[in-house]
Amino acid sequence: MSTATAHSITQNDFNELDLRPLQPTVGAEIHGIDIGKPITPAQRDAIRAAVLKYKVVFFRDQQLDNESHAAFARQFGPLYTHPSTAHDPKITPIHNIAARDNARFDKRYAQPIRPGEAYHSDTSWRLVPTWGAVLRAVDLPPVGGDTVWVDAHLAYEGLSDAVKERLEGLHVTHDYRAALNADGHDYPIVAHPVVRTHRETGEKILWVNLTQNPQILGVELSESRGLIDEVLLQYKRPEFQVRFSWKPGSVAFWDNRAAVHYAVRNYGDYPRLLHRVLIADEPLYADL
Repeated sequence: MSTATAHSITQNDFNELDLRPLQPTVGAEIHGIDIGKPITPAQRDAIRAAVLKYKVVFFRDQQLDNESHAAFARQFGPLYTHPSTAHDPKITPIHNIAARDNARFDKRYAQPIRPGEAYHSDTSWRLVPTWGAVLRAVDLPPVGGDTVWVDAHLAYEGLSDAVKERLEGLHVTHDYRAALNADGHDYPIVAHPVVRTHRETGEKILWVNLTQNPQILGVELSESRGLIDEVLLQYKRPEFQVRFSWKPGSVAFWDNRAAVHYAVRNYGDYPRLLHRVLIADEPLYADL
């Protein structure tokens, strides 16, 4: 499989694709390919290069079921089974949590998450988080329910030099214990660097999960809160984002190491449902 980096990716890497960027660095649509059928190695490598360059790519008008969904993702690495998965071991249902369930949501995640602040990456609570995610629409509201992805490298680049210097070498907690305990699992609190270096692209990534009780270690709590607010402000900047409107047959494939995302909950109690498959990353050390 190709190991091209964002620095070395050229238009030649996309010759196999009808690729249409949505924003300069984050988000692109790929047309003219049926991902429900086997793809060629050249197409696979081109899609992977597009994901590395644009952080998230989108496919429209796809006809996937759970089996073909997992088969597509498996071409990019071994699949990861999330501990919350109950039925199909590789498919995680992403449900709407209606307003009446907010109290349960807050208890499950051990903190109230203020509206508009739930920017996160998937499985960041693990010592080795998953590298990729493939999400498909299953049941959508008539309108609303978009998802926002943030180019976390641009978010880092947009920081002031003083804040960059302050964050260098600091670690932030990713605490998912309440949700894991609710599903009968346990895992220690993990701390990752606030500024990570992407192993394949070499880009510096601003990486905080606002849904997992983030606390920056080694500084006073007041300073931790202030620095996390600086990160959140970067995530919220529209020039660092792409916003995707779901339609039946839509699929998103993103680099979980390079982007954070936010689900827009503006559709009331409609039972919105998407299915997600996660792609495991290469363990660089003992996987606890």
